[in-house]
Amino acid sequence: MRWLVSVLALAWAAAQVRPTADPGGANLPMQRIRANDLIAISVYDAPEYTRTVRVAADGYIRLPMLKRRIQADGLLPAELEAAIAEALRSEDILVDPIVTVTVAEYHSRPISVAGAVRNPVTFQAIGVVTLLEAITRAGGLAPDAGPEILVSRAQPGPDGKPVTLTQRVAVKALINAADPEANLKLTGGEEIRVPEVGKVFVVGNVKKPGAYPVLDSGETTVLKMLAMAEGLAPYASKQGFIVRRDERTGGRHELPIELRKIMERKAPDVPLLANDILYVPDNSGRRATVTALDRIAGFGAATASGVLIWRTGR
Repeated sequence: MRWLVSVLALAWAAAQVRPTADPGGANLPMQRIRANDLIAISVYDAPEYTRTVRVAADGYIRLPMLKRRIQADGLLPAELEAAIAEALRSEDILVDPIVTVTVAEYHSRPISVAGAVRNPVTFQAIGVVTLLEAITRAGGLAPDAGPEILVSRAQPGPDGKPVTLTQRVAVKALINAADPEANLKLTGGEEIRVPEVGKVFVVGNVKKPGAYPVLDSGETTVLKMLAMAEGLAPYASKQGFIVRRDERTGGRHELPIELRKIMERKAPDVPLLANDILYVPDNSGRRATVTALDRIAGFGAATASGVLIWRTGR
């Protein structure tokens, strides 16, 4: 008799424990399920329903013997468990189903990092990811990274249609100042772009021709670029030229500048913009023709090392 009571007690205790079968799901952090996510479903004492299912592009899943599909998009795993159990009950397949849902793989929360990073990458956001973590996954910023990081994400617009909003984050604030407000929280769906720093091309009669990065706004000037190019070469002309491209028309304009006066502090320094060409002719006058300037304009793509050897015609 005691033996029978013990068996009944053990059976009652086991019935109070909600059983779960491990379908091999990854049990990832709980987030709302979206299209293309892979979910693992387990129904107690119904092995035909224990399986992994990919959420369709329209957000629905289909299970065996169920007439209707079940919407999974936008639900938490616990909410999907209740929806599956209700579907099994309503179609008289199971009386009191015990359903477990885990997320095996997220495929609906891509974060892409591209541009001036060491290893461009696209990965899935598992939980909350910060902007600094995303840049770290891409191997960090490349040496030619610009001063800003662009973070684009789609948000519902006034008419309900998605609108892409782009936020600019200063690299100094994110990395140097460790500003927590600059370290944006990412949940998936973001595109992170790191533009390359703009360059000014210094060519002609200078000691070290080359492509030099544009400094902070307002700090890139003729005098500073000449200093980076180690100054004027012997017999350099007193007058130089800035070749600047008009972004609207695609044409080029030549702006004359008084090099000697700028270096002697007798004339104000001249600011330079990204993609400007600072050309210093020799003292025999300007020898560069339109063909030569066209060659200079294509110089940026051909000098990944940042060094140009300038050859004049003989």
